[in-house]
Amino acid sequence: MATIKARDELVSLLPYPLGPPPETMQTKLGFSRIIRMGDNENPYGASPFALEAAKKELESVSRYPDGTYSRLYNALGEFHGLPEGFFIVGNGSDEVIRLLTRAFIGHGDEAVMASCTFPRYKTNVLIEGGIPVEVPLANGAHDLEGMMAQIGRKTKMVFVCNPNNPTGTIVEKNALAQFISDMPKNVMIVVDEAYVEYVTLGEMNDAKTILEKQPNVVILRTFSKIHGLAGLRIGYGMMAPEIAGELRKVKDVFNVNRVGAAAAAASLADKAFIAESAEKNCLEREYVANCLAGMGFTVLPSEANFLFVLLKESSLAAEASLAEKGIFVKGLAAPGYPNALRVALGCREENDAFLKALRSFAAEGVV
Repeated sequence: MATIKARDELVSLLPYPLGPPPETMQTKLGFSRIIRMGDNENPYGASPFALEAAKKELESVSRYPDGTYSRLYNALGEFHGLPEGFFIVGNGSDEVIRLLTRAFIGHGDEAVMASCTFPRYKTNVLIEGGIPVEVPLANGAHDLEGMMAQIGRKTKMVFVCNPNNPTGTIVEKNALAQFISDMPKNVMIVVDEAYVEYVTLGEMNDAKTILEKQPNVVILRTFSKIHGLAGLRIGYGMMAPEIAGELRKVKDVFNVNRVGAAAAAASLADKAFIAESAEKNCLEREYVANCLAGMGFTVLPSEANFLFVLLKESSLAAEASLAEKGIFVKGLAAPGYPNALRVALGCREENDAFLKALRSFAAEGVV
């Protein structure tokens, strides 16, 4: 047995929980098909532009990617109206989170975040020896006033997931703008907008406007959600060039593969695909939320491509029951929400199958 001691910061950490792959369950239980509603993917696939670019790039996979990612940075610059120096791409936006904490969080530094949000914020802060300061949600959404009250001399970073994962709730535009304006300039505000393209409840803050006025803000985006490129692992951050420069010191040289970079650049040009995916999601979100409410479930108001459904009994039992029918959702025990399901929206046929299965589960008297 190896006796090499790992870093003290890792003692309390657990690996990210990953259950059996749905495909394994499909083989084991003999399903003709499975319905994936656990990972917030785009059920409508990816842009044909992106798929064609990826296919073409496969011809060059024996070569390292262009480590400057000039084509992707140029496409991002045109899309957002920002100079290329404002961007960092990563192996998913979660890598950009890791780079931020690696570059800016030291031992004893504090990072303020919601108690029920994307767990990789907390994990990465802990790995670097930082201290997560968690603030409970207020009515399912970020409590900006409560978060501001936790800002102190040790605060180095603040995370706002907007829309929030796993609840799907958003912080209203003006409230977020005021929060950013009131924050001390020596505190970095990381606004994670992985699901921003799905928002329909009012206009969101423009990234370009924020970054030009507030150099302590970092905005995260991803190609894993509405762009439908989750399997290629491409995300990016927008930030002041000075911050981006520090991240380049700690990132791997070839941290993004060439197939994913090409597909992401092409996907930005297909605005019709993004608009169509958002429109379909909006219709299905309203439909499923209304059906669940009609069944007696409490559903938090979502502006993402998933719903946060509150249960009275075990969410893990519900998750397991649905999995036995080939429908895979995410059962959660989150702070303030001991039993909840995070259900990614599918197409109408998939959503109806989920509703039927959950209705059957509820009829058994478990929920």
